[in-house]
Amino acid sequence: MSTEDPSYEPRQGLRDLTHRDADWSGLRILVAGLGISGFAAADALSERGAIVTAVSADATPLISERARILEILDVDVRLGPEHLLELPQDTELVITSPGFRPDHPMLLAAASRGIPVWGEIELAWRMRAQSGAAPWITITGTNGKTTTVNMLASILRASGLRATSAGNVGTPLLEAVLHPEPYDVLAVELSSFQLHWQRSVTPLASVCLNLAPDHLDWHGSFEQYRLAKAKIYHGTQIACVYNVEDPATEEMVREAEVLDGCRAVGFTLGIPALSMVGLVDGVLADRAFVEQRRTSAVELATVADLQGDAPSVAPHYVANALAAAALARAYGVGPLAVRDGLRAFVPDPHRIADVATVDGVRFIDDSKATNPHAAGASLAAFDHVVWIAGGLLKGADVDSLVQSVAGRLRGVVLIGAERELIAEALARHAPDVPVVDVPTTDTGAMDLVVARAGELAQPGDVVLLAPAAASFDMFASYGARGDAFAQAVHRYASRPDGPSAS
Repeated sequence: MSTEDPSYEPRQGLRDLTHRDADWSGLRILVAGLGISGFAAADALSERGAIVTAVSADATPLISERARILEILDVDVRLGPEHLLELPQDTELVITSPGFRPDHPMLLAAASRGIPVWGEIELAWRMRAQSGAAPWITITGTNGKTTTVNMLASILRASGLRATSAGNVGTPLLEAVLHPEPYDVLAVELSSFQLHWQRSVTPLASVCLNLAPDHLDWHGSFEQYRLAKAKIYHGTQIACVYNVEDPATEEMVREAEVLDGCRAVGFTLGIPALSMVGLVDGVLADRAFVEQRRTSAVELATVADLQGDAPSVAPHYVANALAAAALARAYGVGPLAVRDGLRAFVPDPHRIADVATVDGVRFIDDSKATNPHAAGASLAAFDHVVWIAGGLLKGADVDSLVQSVAGRLRGVVLIGAERELIAEALARHAPDVPVVDVPTTDTGAMDLVVARAGELAQPGDVVLLAPAAASFDMFASYGARGDAFAQAVHRYASRPDGPSAS
């Protein structure tokens, strides 16, 4: 039948597509986007006999290579923005990548015609084995997701389980689900973009680490962003883990429809109450998953176990460890495995990473702090800071951030396209703090940024790259921004007439 036949009636019964061995054959599916997840979706669906059309606005060398592979598998690949203007007439299901906003014309057309739209997470859940599939432990939050999910995976592996981190980080989720050597359990990081489209996931345990405005340009409002994040808890089987210091996450748990017997478990940097994990004299303590939790707690690890070679550990890093520990305990992991997994964990680059100490001033790379909430957590870890900030704010407001950290600021160096918005907030809430504006958006500007920050700092201070903004106005990624900072710091330290580094 022609793909543009207006009389074509979509096949009913998509509800039956709940596992990889269901009857996917003949189903006409549009895959929007040919990134990692889109390529994996088109490949898996074609292998199961679906009639797949894949579209991408871009035709980069990598996407073109993926297109050639898919065409060998009889996927109809259409590259170029003109193919994103309308939906093929006979489409029965759309699989969308996170890059497509809900108000994209193709997705709006699908909604108007009653055609289901699934994200990669929904598809991956429905591609699990019919029996014996690895349970998912799911993690979201405005900040800390990647650290927490990798901590959790480390703990699970320390307990002897075949586990991996997947989803928004690590192994692509569809690849993890379809791996020929099945995993025992998956630690799944989910972004708000991914959660927006999910409908069916029932995780064993789940957490929203925190909530603050972010990605408002994608979701349209903070309320829509909050609703997407709240989906992390729906259908949870054993434990909904929430942040005691962030009441919005507890409210999400209260609102969630969960399985009978599912518990609410809090994590806190304070002393844990009943059904919480928390801190007692530098010890990560569990009062949620022990039989005598009304009168006692069990030691999971110490703050010293988290430090490694670092001189200190930031409070939000400890909070991430507590959340990971709670999720692992919900799965049944013992205390010693929690400790061993946290000890073995090595943070990813650009997350409060010490670059160098130059004449008593620590230079720290937290380029991953791409929104005000993340930057605030990073700034709160230090008493006296020269703050390097700026970039693309994605619609986020920085007033409350600047107001909350004003007393810690020794000085500020501003970079990036929307630095003026931060400058205005500083003028309102920290008028006495010296501010250096670096107007150039050339990536080579980082040498000037580091030099100016070094001039503002005093021995014992921290020069902190925690931009509170995305990097794409100047850099390919937050990683490239962090690398540029680290390289500039090393050049600054090694100047013949400059300071000495350690």
